Amino acid sequence: GHRRKNWKVRKFVLREDPAYLHYYDPAGGEEPLGAIHLRGCVVTAVEDMPDSKKYDGDNILFEIITADEIHYYLQAASSTERTEWIRAIQAVSRTGK
Repeated sequence: GHRRKNWKVRKFVLREDPAYLHYYDPAGGEEPLGAIHLRGCVVTAVEDMPDSKKYDGDNILFEIITADEIHYYLQAASSTERTEWIRAIQAVSRTGK
């Protein structure tokens, strides 16, 4: 996360109206732990992190930079999944409200 320097597993739900990526504790709970506003964001694949100790090196990271310039780094389960998330988030960032 952008506030913590450790990695946590989260469940994500992408919504188009409004354009948010809500995240939840995977162990349960119906209330989101937080949300990332996606309208006008930039999302890209990350090939290298400055501090490589903080991830496992599988090169399946991507970054979301919000319109408020908050950086979120996320790791997908596979490179295919990373590509799917990036495309879906890019679409929502352009068309979502």
